[in-house]
This record gives sequence, C-alpha cells and structure tokens, in this order.
Amino acid sequence: MSIHWPIIRQLVFHPLRAFVVDDKRSYRGVDILVASLHVAGAIRARCESKTVGLLLPTSGAFPIAALAGWGMGKVVVPLNYLLKREELEYVIRDCGTDTIVAARAMLDFMGYQPPVKNLILLDEIEFKSVPDPIVPVGVSDDDLGVLLYTSGTSGKPKGVMLTHANIMANIAQVLAFIDIGPGDIMLGVLPQFHSFGMTVLTLMPLAAGLKSVFTARFVPHKIVRLIRDHRPTVLVAIPSMYNALLSVKDAAPEDFKSLRFVVSGGEPLPESTFARFRERFGVTINEGYGLTETSPVTNWCRPEEWRPHSVGPPLPLIEQRIVDPSGRVLGANQDGEVQMRGPNVMQGYYRLPAETAAAFTADGFFRTGDMGRHDNDGHLYITGRIKEMLIIGGENVFPREIEEVLNRHHSIAASAVVGKTDPMRGELPVAFVELKEGEAFDETALKKWCRDSLAGYKVPDTITRLDSLPRNPTGKILRKDLKKLV
Repeated sequence: MSIHWPIIRQLVFHPLRAFVVDDKRSYRGVDILVASLHVAGAIRARCESKTVGLLLPTSGAFPIAALAGWGMGKVVVPLNYLLKREELEYVIRDCGTDTIVAARAMLDFMGYQPPVKNLILLDEIEFKSVPDPIVPVGVSDDDLGVLLYTSGTSGKPKGVMLTHANIMANIAQVLAFIDIGPGDIMLGVLPQFHSFGMTVLTLMPLAAGLKSVFTARFVPHKIVRLIRDHRPTVLVAIPSMYNALLSVKDAAPEDFKSLRFVVSGGEPLPESTFARFRERFGVTINEGYGLTETSPVTNWCRPEEWRPHSVGPPLPLIEQRIVDPSGRVLGANQDGEVQMRGPNVMQGYYRLPAETAAAFTADGFFRTGDMGRHDNDGHLYITGRIKEMLIIGGENVFPREIEEVLNRHHSIAASAVVGKTDPMRGELPVAFVELKEGEAFDETALKKWCRDSLAGYKVPDTITRLDSLPRNPTGKILRKDLKKLV
C-alpha cells in the first residue's frame, strides 16, 4: 500500500477541514485532493522515469506534489534547493529523474533552470478546472517510496532508500508513542526536503488529521507571530532555531502557552539554549533523535519523562543497543556506538552497495555512527559522532563536551570544536565561535573559562571568532568546512 492512501482517506472523509496553512493560503481536504489529481495528470502525461523530483518551497504545494507522485507509482525525490548548483545537479543525475515539479517563483529566485526533460510548473496548472479521472498505480509496501539525499557532510550526497512501509511505520510509531490527534496543530519550520520536515511535519499530520502551519523561510519574529495567530500545540525545530527565537525582543511566555510538545532535533541542544528558553519563556524543550536512514524518528523524550540531555527511550518496534568497537553489547551507562533495527530503517543507499553493506551489522542492525549511552531506564543520551571524536594524548575527547562549556559563556552565541594534527599529542582541539550581538571577543578569557571546567588537555589550543559558523540548510554546523580553516 502506498504512503498516500492513509492521507487520501483523511482528505476524502474530511473534505472541508483545513489541513494546511502556508504563506499564501489555507488548504482544505478537497483542495489538496483535487490539486494532487491535476498534478498526477501532468506526471502521468510527461514523466517516463521511475523517479520524480520536487523542487518546492516549504508550503502546501509539497504534499500536493508528493501525493501526485505516489499516486502515479513514482519514487518521490525531494530536492534541497539550498544546495550549491553542482551538488543539486549531481542529485538530479544520480536519481535518474526526467521530471521535476517546481514553482516558477522559486526557480526565478534561484536563477535556475533544472537540467531535465520535463518541468512541471505548478503556476501553469489550471487548478480550478475539473481534473481528468486518475486510476492510482498500485504499489506494494516494499516498493521504494522516497529517495532522500543526505546533506553530504562527507563526500557526495547519498540517496537514502525509504520504502512506503518504512515511512508508514515511522508515522505509526510516532502516533503510538505520543498523545496527538485532530485537535492538535503543528508549526512546520523545517524544510520539507529534510526527513524531519517531510515525515514529522508534513506526512504525519496529514495521516493523523492534524492541521499544519508552514512558512517558507525561518524568520524569528515571523515565527512568533505565527504562534500568536494559530496557537499551535506542537513545535519541532532545531537548536539554532530555538536560539534565534530568543532574539525576538517582544516574545513573551504567554506566546508559548498553547504548546504541548516543544521538541528539538537534528543535533544536540546546547545547555545554554535550553536554560535560557526555560528561564525566559517557562518552556521546557524536549529532545528527540533520528536520522534520515531511520525515516527519521527513533527516540523522543516526552514532556513527562524529561531529564537533562536525554533524547528519550526508543519508539515502539525499535531495537536499540550500544556496542563497543569490537561489537560487544554494552550495559547501562556505558558509552559506545548507537545501533538499531526496526521497520522504519532504510533499505540502503541508492546504487551504493558497498556503502549499504558497511552501514549494517551481520545481524541487521544499522550503524548510526553516533556515540551514546542508555541510562537504567533505557533513555538514550547522544554524546558525539564517532568520526568527530578526537584522540588527544591517547584520551578520547568529544567536541560536544568542550562546546557545552564555551556555550555557557555570556559572550558566546554558538561554538564548534574540531581537531588539528599535532606531532606530540596526536591531535589538539581548536574552537570556532560566534559572538552574541554587542559582545567583545577575548580569546584569553575564553581559554581561562574552559580551564575552570575542563581537564587541561581538553582546553582549546586556539579559539577563533567567525561572523557565522558554516551550517547546512537545516542549521547543522559543518565541521568539514571548519577543518579547512585549521
């Protein structure tokens, strides 16, 4: 069964319910359903490839185009419009699509003409006419539904193969884990080409009958205004977005009173951001965890289970373990690699059999590459990335520990730590920082601050100020770019 059937059911049974609100308009169930039939007709007439690309802003247009693609039995490929042109065109070539569904305004803004045979522009479809009858193409649970390309933090982007069953399983896992239903409203501030934005903020709300409020660009004061206007009950964002919301001078605790779930994902939430948000707005941000390869959600710390730095227990049907470098399964409160398996875990990397084989253990567990530990209650704590771990004089050091200390300093808005080669000690930590507005940079004072909280070998050898740290489209700091500065 295709991903789109549970959503179609909701649209048919509730045709006059407002399911989506974006920067331009509100979409009722009937609006989404009829518009998707129009786009499906265009895809049926023009797309010969197995895949169809979506190059669309965060909006109601995305689910319309995705439903159309799945209805025609296509593999949907959400395209990251923030990639550099050569990266975007690599993805287009790699997925083999001959058709992209796009919006003219976005292409004009990008100054870009996609190199494909067919370009379906939503602006040129006459949605007010009656769509031609469409017979959906049948697919099975195990058929490929989505190709989501990783951000390419190392090497070229890799296409993550998610089946219809993978994504439907993850939607069901989340809905079984938290108390959420048609009375809830989600505020969608993550791009829909990102796994969290696609599954959690777009597909899950539609399948569960919730309303989603989307905006194409994250502008802090605009987000606060949307919260005031729509009174959402669920907000899922990344740490840098929560940090940015703190800059809205007229934001007040009452603005956030409607929120039942305030969730941070994508990367670890700095302790300073958590503390400032709680102190100023009275809001406790709970962390979640997941990867593109897991559709994405695997862990979620529910409000009643909050504990510092925990991303919560695993969702239903997910087996999760911590292992040492030899593959030995570790007990509670021991650090190792996080591995997991379950119905939401990807099939592999598109056309990359060697990388796919390396990503799984012999008994079918996915190797996340993240370091973490479980507490006695099974709550997961992420402590770093294996590839980011520094070895300083034979000691293992994770950048996050140093970054947490730097982020607690009153002058620091954000920080990132990478390693540089040292002939005597193997590696040395070096730090890069963004300053808060109006603050002065003092490397000597920052090093002293670190010495007060860290062992000597963990104190950064150098601390460099940058106007802004390099980030990917979802706000994650790009350490590979910082390594070039070392």
